[in-house]
Amino acid sequence: MQPLPETIAAALLARGYAELTDVQSAVLAPEAEGRDMIVSAQTGSGKTVAFGLAMATRLLEGGETLPEHSAPLALVVAPTRELALQVAQELSWLYKQANVRIATCVGGMDPAKERRALSRGAHIVVGTPGRLCDHIRRGALDLSSISYVVLDEADEMLDMGFREDLEAILEATPETRNTLLFSATMPKPILALAKRYQRDMLRISTVESGTAHADIDYRAVTIAPADTERAVINILRFHEAQTAMLFCATRENVRQLYEALTARGFTAVALSGEHTQKERNQAISALRDGRARICVATDVAARGIDIASLSLVVHVEIPRDAEVLQHRSGRTGRAGNKGTAILVVPHTRRKRVEAMLREAKIKAWWEDVPTAEMIRTKDRERVLATLGAPVAAASAHEAQLVAELLKQKSPEDIALTLLRTHARDMPAAEDFIPAAWTPAPFKKDKKPFKHRAEGARDFKKPGKPHFAKSFKPKYKGKKAS
Repeated sequence: MQPLPETIAAALLARGYAELTDVQSAVLAPEAEGRDMIVSAQTGSGKTVAFGLAMATRLLEGGETLPEHSAPLALVVAPTRELALQVAQELSWLYKQANVRIATCVGGMDPAKERRALSRGAHIVVGTPGRLCDHIRRGALDLSSISYVVLDEADEMLDMGFREDLEAILEATPETRNTLLFSATMPKPILALAKRYQRDMLRISTVESGTAHADIDYRAVTIAPADTERAVINILRFHEAQTAMLFCATRENVRQLYEALTARGFTAVALSGEHTQKERNQAISALRDGRARICVATDVAARGIDIASLSLVVHVEIPRDAEVLQHRSGRTGRAGNKGTAILVVPHTRRKRVEAMLREAKIKAWWEDVPTAEMIRTKDRERVLATLGAPVAAASAHEAQLVAELLKQKSPEDIALTLLRTHARDMPAAEDFIPAAWTPAPFKKDKKPFKHRAEGARDFKKPGKPHFAKSFKPKYKGKKAS
């Protein structure tokens, strides 16, 4: 493995790194030195630190710190504001002791402040494609000294339509640069981009078959389409995750579900394209400090969010494909922590979801939506576990207050008051009855449908046969001789 500069090694040690992850070790292997790379790694595997380490040796040039520099030496491109800001935070602690300046250029922030930061000098620039191209066109971002370009989540950037921006950025950098592509999947457009802009490329994959989902417990519940909101409420109440993320397909659906949950007493925030950067920052801050426990979001808005306490992901609306399923679910089960991902599946779309799970090589347990009785049982278990835990010695003030309470009320009354106070803060569960599946009524003139949902419309006209009696064409006039 390539030796790390002492300032970088010290930063890792201070951060609590006992050893490097697989992807971090792979980019430091002797065969990776000085080469372009295309890297596939599991979400939450430490890829941001990985490309930070990969750049360190060349950027620091054998020294321990970097001198002042007017033009940036490295550029990191990310698909969303949240991911770009998160990358900048990670690189900040990694390079802090090396006196490396990091600037961000992302949509939704003040471009004038970004231009001033660039004019003061930055060693590493992290940004989103559109804003970076804007600064390049205005002459505020000089890429003539770039040694490294990192495209983080390159597959997502291509899906979002940033191909032309990425090509413009790469064309503006020196041909001597190293180009690192980090992508969860390797579709043809990614390989084409790598072929065009990379030289002496090394391909690294640390995602082994069958291990990508080891830390995520996948489950799926089948519902009637009209029961989505009630099902989500019971799922949240049953699991009582410290932090949960709920995915919807549109901004409007995010807004509706957020309003429904807050009206029921859940502490929630919403993230979608209609929110300003300030609102998004406030929402993420509320999740991280525990003021909110639920985030309702669209796919793009939640991209790159990393919250250590997030243990539950609910796919309120079915993802469009297997890649989106994996990206959404990857918000949990990160860095060795366990997580749960639940798909809420209308019964009419179960076959599609089963095919998606097979494509992603994910084994999911199909189960019913938790009922109110199941939730009450879970609540009892949680209360007993909490109150049955060892209690620290009471302070003098606490002991005096306990004595006064015991004079006024019996221990049973005090315990009952405690239980009711606890229950008052818990949103009520729904009396949920799983959707019933029944065959269609039998009719003499047609065969009944199997496994048809109750109340489904029959689009065939009654009294008409299913097929024509004969497929023999009829001709008018004389036959051709």
